[in-house]
Amino acid sequence: MASGKILFSEERKALADAVHLTYYRKNTNTAGGNFSFKTQDKNGKEYIIMTPSMMSEAYHGKISPSQVLVVDYDTEEVVAGEGKVTREINMHFACYRTNPEIKCVFHAHAPNAMFWATSHLDMPNLTESTQKVEYIKVLDFAPNTTPELAEIVRQELLSTDGKLPKEYLLDSHGVLILTPGADGEEALNKALQILDTVEWN
Repeated sequence: MASGKILFSEERKALADAVHLTYYRKNTNTAGGNFSFKTQDKNGKEYIIMTPSMMSEAYHGKISPSQVLVVDYDTEEVVAGEGKVTREINMHFACYRTNPEIKCVFHAHAPNAMFWATSHLDMPNLTESTQKVEYIKVLDFAPNTTPELAEIVRQELLSTDGKLPKEYLLDSHGVLILTPGADGEEALNKALQILDTVEWN
């Protein structure tokens, strides 16, 4: 790596921009949310680009690319970034390891999704533009950041046909969007699109 150049600078900027956009559009709140996507270096080694802890509560959606974390996919260790790893990292890795086609894991506290999730109600899929995400199911409750929540998501993914994208409501906790893509940034953009579309649904 050249002196003064940050590791995966473009990818980290893309995620920092996504945080700002999501917060600005009120698709998450100061209680949090966490986003990540998969990438690889020129040798094919995989990494996860991930938002740091407190991205909303402390920084109100205004984080810099240097704060965005680079996490080694094999060891789950942070190799770059100024922040601390999100406590939801276990849910993110449960998704990536259960279905390797998942390139982005996007968890937000979007207000309309939160209504249905907190009511433990599957969200009606009513609009033409949301048919592509199929059924919008609420999963069983487990406390946020826990291995139990990660396991609920993992078991749900194991029970499906593996088709992506997927969107789930996490009981009392928000929305989880899982997307494929030619690369992680494409998958991130798809997740942003789905989040906004489903909120308007």
